[in-house]
Amino acid sequence: MSERAFRIKVRGIFDQLSPEQRDELIGHAAEHDVLNAAFTTEGHLSYDLAARPFFTFRYLESGQSAEDIAPATARALAAATAWLTDRGYGFRDVKTEAEDMSQAALSKRQRRGL
Repeated sequence: MSERAFRIKVRGIFDQLSPEQRDELIGHAAEHDVLNAAFTTEGHLSYDLAARPFFTFRYLESGQSAEDIAPATARALAAATAWLTDRGYGFRDVKTEAEDMSQAALSKRQRRGL
């Protein structure tokens, strides 16, 4: 059986941030710019607090079968909430979205290359 790649997004809203926490996040905004967003095994956080209080973590997980996507999503959710909690950032309305890349549709350009 071949290894499957899973792309997992954990999205939510920063909630009740103190002025210091907000300033800290804004100070690190360049590292977390959505234009640099990538799916990584350690997870990549992106946000733009100047525009809105939303955040997205992007994780790259893998598994052997489609059934592995649920535990991979649970791990991503746990990692994202731990990162936020460890730093004392309030958050709410967290949702996950996962995609099995072996099941993703190919674009017209990708199909031509086959």
